Amino acid sequence: MHFLKFDWNPTSGIEIIGNFQLHFYSLMWVTAFLLGWYVMKRIYEKEKVSLEYLDPLFIYTVLATMIGARLGHVIFYQPELFKDDFLSIFLPIRTNPTLEFTGFQGLASHGAAIGIIIGMYLYRKKYNYKSLMWILDRIVIPVSLGAIFIRIGNFINSEIIGKVTDSNLGVRFIQDEYSKREAVQLTGIKDPKGAYNAIAHNPQFQNLLDAVPYRHAAQLYEAACYVFVFLILWVLYTKTNKKDNPGFFFGLFLVLLWTIRFFVEFVKEAQVDERATWALNTGQWLSIPFIIVGFYFMFVYKGTSKKA
Repeated sequence: MHFLKFDWNPTSGIEIIGNFQLHFYSLMWVTAFLLGWYVMKRIYEKEKVSLEYLDPLFIYTVLATMIGARLGHVIFYQPELFKDDFLSIFLPIRTNPTLEFTGFQGLASHGAAIGIIIGMYLYRKKYNYKSLMWILDRIVIPVSLGAIFIRIGNFINSEIIGKVTDSNLGVRFIQDEYSKREAVQLTGIKDPKGAYNAIAHNPQFQNLLDAVPYRHAAQLYEAACYVFVFLILWVLYTKTNKKDNPGFFFGLFLVLLWTIRFFVEFVKEAQVDERATWALNTGQWLSIPFIIVGFYFMFVYKGTSKKA
């Protein structure tokens, strides 16, 4: 395996009982939330805010993120699920065509962002100790950290893949190219895991491996950029007095994160085939309003640092 050229055929999770599998993607979400809780705890301690407010904030954030991300994906990318497989919208299962445990898949970051904003508004209504903008200015710091692990989870899952590259450098996503059924049929190996491994390593199926194109590792590009978003926010928070400017961190987060998302989308495959011919894809169109709102909060918004 070369750093700039490798095949990707990972185990997607840990087998627990029978066909139940603890997906690494789910573990990435857990990691994101736990690290986010720790970062927010540091912020509360630094600003001498009672930690009694931290656990409720964590619960609101988790629920708002998951519900917003799931509804965002369905509304923006798979609205047909409202009619074809309603239970799969809110549960980690698929009921059509057969019942299958899938883990939490199909989550949209734009929906998560909207969900978090609504969740923080509801949280602030119940726990009236700081202004809503104070909370938003600080919650974006752990959110930017969590975004790194979500994109790593997408890479592990071979989802939200990049476009085919113009060279033989990149990643060959074997599990994206062949469905489980196709891998089994083409190799004659009944176990999907064994079938994928045969395509990846057995010279007998070299033709199947050669048919898998090299693609941009768009998920890793995005994750790497989010590392810098988190570092910029954290350094500005700890080393400057920008935290005293209401709306600045919230706006800067929106501008940085969604600008990155906008440009990385150029090397991503369209998530909806019917929209592949659009000049800008769905993710880019959805990012533009967030960027505009971000500039507004950075340079126009005149709030107060006091509790509202």
